[in-house]
Amino acid sequence: MLGGAVVLADKIKNIPTRPGVYMYLDESGQVLYVGKAVSLRNRVRSYFQNTAKQAAKVQAMLKKAVDLEYIVTDSEMEALILENNLIKEHRPKYNILLKDDKTYPYIKVTLGERFPRVYTTRRVLKDGAKYFGPFTAVGAVNETLRLLKKIFPLRTCKQRELAPRERPCLNYHIKRCLGPCCNLVEPQQYQEMVQEVVLFLEGRHEALLKKLRRRMEEAAENLEFEKAAELRDQLLAIEKIVERQKVVSTEQVDQDVIAMARGFDEACLMVFFIRGGKLIGREHYFLEGTDTLERGEVMATFVQQFYNQTEFIPTEILLSEEVEEEKLLADWLSQLRGSKVQLKTPKRGDKYKLVEMAAQNALLTLEQTQLARQAGKEAVEGALGELMAALGLQQPPQRLECYDISNIQGTESVASMVVFEGGKPAKDQYRRFKIRTVDGPNDFASMKETIGRRFARAKEEQDALAAGQLTPKQAKFSRLPDVVIIDGGKGQLSAAREAMLEQGFAHIATFGLAKEEELLFAPGRPDPIRLPRDSKGLQMLQRLRDEAHRFALTYHRKLRSQRNLKSVLDEIEGIGAVRRRELYKAYKNLEAIKQASLEELAQVPGMNTRAAEAVYNYFRSK
Repeated sequence: MLGGAVVLADKIKNIPTRPGVYMYLDESGQVLYVGKAVSLRNRVRSYFQNTAKQAAKVQAMLKKAVDLEYIVTDSEMEALILENNLIKEHRPKYNILLKDDKTYPYIKVTLGERFPRVYTTRRVLKDGAKYFGPFTAVGAVNETLRLLKKIFPLRTCKQRELAPRERPCLNYHIKRCLGPCCNLVEPQQYQEMVQEVVLFLEGRHEALLKKLRRRMEEAAENLEFEKAAELRDQLLAIEKIVERQKVVSTEQVDQDVIAMARGFDEACLMVFFIRGGKLIGREHYFLEGTDTLERGEVMATFVQQFYNQTEFIPTEILLSEEVEEEKLLADWLSQLRGSKVQLKTPKRGDKYKLVEMAAQNALLTLEQTQLARQAGKEAVEGALGELMAALGLQQPPQRLECYDISNIQGTESVASMVVFEGGKPAKDQYRRFKIRTVDGPNDFASMKETIGRRFARAKEEQDALAAGQLTPKQAKFSRLPDVVIIDGGKGQLSAAREAMLEQGFAHIATFGLAKEEELLFAPGRPDPIRLPRDSKGLQMLQRLRDEAHRFALTYHRKLRSQRNLKSVLDEIEGIGAVRRRELYKAYKNLEAIKQASLEELAQVPGMNTRAAEAVYNYFRSK
């Protein structure tokens, strides 16, 4: 048996034959893989039979697995639902996952509010709001929001509860808002407009146009000509959008068409969204780790993950691949929708042509993505090769670290550490430091402290790793750079080198990048290194330096905002250290507290009605 399989042998004997979900865990308790089964015992046992014939990915997972957990369910449907939720929660390394799933933007309609808002978000919550997406192109989301604001006069202010105003803002005067903050529109009228927005986002343009025509005719009959003219303009704007949409079905049905193209260990899934017989849009997604799976398994996995996070499910879904659990998936989708959903894999006719069109688009997208990746890879390799030659390195630098100091007249001094690996930002390895030992605006001393702390931590963690006191995952500073870039000239570089010498890391190549002429300074070299302005290597270092500057500045602003917030709250009677801390946790900055309603302030932990009134009145008396 493989590694952890020996430890798991006893557990397997006692697993029931009922439906359920199983999870393999590593030594730190992290979930490696989540799966479902009609019979838990039979499915789990299959992992340890003919292990030599198992896919390499399965063998790698079993080597790391030291524990197995399972949850028994009453039906295969319950197991499917639970599997979906656990994959979404744990993001297991060995499951096939929608690539960068967490970063996809959605359009959110806050239906639970008295005057709902529409905006983009990357977090889907169970908060009564309606979400549309996920979208892979942020530009498409922004364009949709721009159109919405042009057609529907929705409020764009960010606060959940509107603070009363004496006069409406500019958006009201240019007819881009109905002025709910000044009670210039009834909630019912505003909510009716929001329902029209939902129809628009769902692609139900015919139903929306019919509704707007009826309202326009009613307004004209009541001699409300200005209102009728506004509705006419809305109609014309939406009709222009509808005209650009391709009619792909005379049945006027709602369908999603999903087709797949496969690359090396990944698959591109193209989804066409058809509403009322018209193609209203398309999105593509990538699934990774698909090399060992059949096409039908890849499609089934995508259907589960995609519809587990989308708001709208059409009555019919056309697939390019037959899926083994078609009935189970259809029943699950019907349960999510609240009415019957059909999964079909057409072999001829108009529906087959739709699937073929989606498949061609999936293949084109996959090819274009692969070409762009290859071009990007070649550009990165060229830039790193240039740096190796220009800086006199033995090999291309795979890990670059850059450090920057940020302060205003010496106050709230902070430093940033930004990491590029393989020429790309490794944001999970960025670090920031609050300067502890330096008073006043002394960038040299601040840089020495920062570099000293960074490499002191590296030494500590390397010792702890050698002693088995830390795991590689816990060691945040143990990985060393091939090259260190200091934002600054000879003074900052000298301070950094002094700290590295003290900590025993003077062997790491270090350079200062001066902003004025973009010159590189090296220790012990009187003349700077001058790279051509069009050098890919220099451009990479500039991106690295600019990212370090941005990261340091963001942290500095945050600390300054905290200090300002603290000083202002100190002036309010009844707000002590505990309430001040809780207010900061809840609102982060002064502007957010200013916009908060009395009820929202009173709900902050540690606050009561009297304290909330003191804060609320303080900001409105200014």
